[in-house]
Amino acid sequence: MKNNIQGLHHITAIAGGAKKNYDFYTRVLGLRMVKKTVNFDDPFTYHFYYGDRVGTPGSILTFFPWEGITAGRRGSRQATEIGYSVPENSFDFWLKRFEANNVIFNKPAEKFGEQYLTFLDPDGLKLELITPKTPDNRLPWETGEVTAEHATKGFHNVTITTNQLQPTADVLTGIFGYKLAEQHVNRFRFVTGAAGNANIVDVVEVPGEPIGHVAGGSVHHVAFRVENDQVLMEFRNKIVAAGLHITEKIDRNYFYSLYFREPGGVLFEIATDNPGFTIDERIEELGTGLKLPARYEHIREDISSKLPKLI
Repeated sequence: MKNNIQGLHHITAIAGGAKKNYDFYTRVLGLRMVKKTVNFDDPFTYHFYYGDRVGTPGSILTFFPWEGITAGRRGSRQATEIGYSVPENSFDFWLKRFEANNVIFNKPAEKFGEQYLTFLDPDGLKLELITPKTPDNRLPWETGEVTAEHATKGFHNVTITTNQLQPTADVLTGIFGYKLAEQHVNRFRFVTGAAGNANIVDVVEVPGEPIGHVAGGSVHHVAFRVENDQVLMEFRNKIVAAGLHITEKIDRNYFYSLYFREPGGVLFEIATDNPGFTIDERIEELGTGLKLPARYEHIREDISSKLPKLI
């Protein structure tokens, strides 16, 4: 049994409109819609899961698309950047694709010896394409427009912006088992050896940075991966022992979760691999049907009629 944190499980963000979010991530970026469900606390709002062919943990970006929500603001106490791994020599393809689709982007740059390309989604969420130093052998999802030689392979890293490094670092190293691998000025790179990819958290320390506002175009929470429920509850004990408040175990249909806010202010989740996204759809059918928690099945017709149309 792997009784440790195995990198990132998923990252959840907020969008301002379901259709433009769906179009951008499935068409422009070429991700697979792995699961189309609803916010468990707000069933008339979608919850989208985008990822690779089978919804592998470490490839899953999820969204709550709240129609008409105000724009967020990046700042401290937030996860501010999401990095995707892409193949070498794919930037020319992405630059042309971003230009053709009116995507806002910056010129390629380098950090920690890796080339990266920053761009914004339609709501202003900051994303990066990164060519990693170590080989990434994960199989990407392909579309007619985005083939394997260019496609994203899953997460490379997530970046947290904080006013004070040490409290966040203490959680990453003391509880989650990450180690400080590199530092450049005020950016600190933490890596876990328990996973071969989606295993990096960058923490940027900016003492005077104003607190960000989580709304449209913002990361809502960052989820870390564990193998199963037993390991999940072992981590709950560790977090309680550290004096942090954490939820009870929550059933999210496709995984079990715990939530807590790390001292730097970012909402962290720990999520299990089990039972996975094929519990209610075959691999070939992933993301094609609207899947509801059992408690909302009796109002399926009402929910379906009020959710925004995607096609």
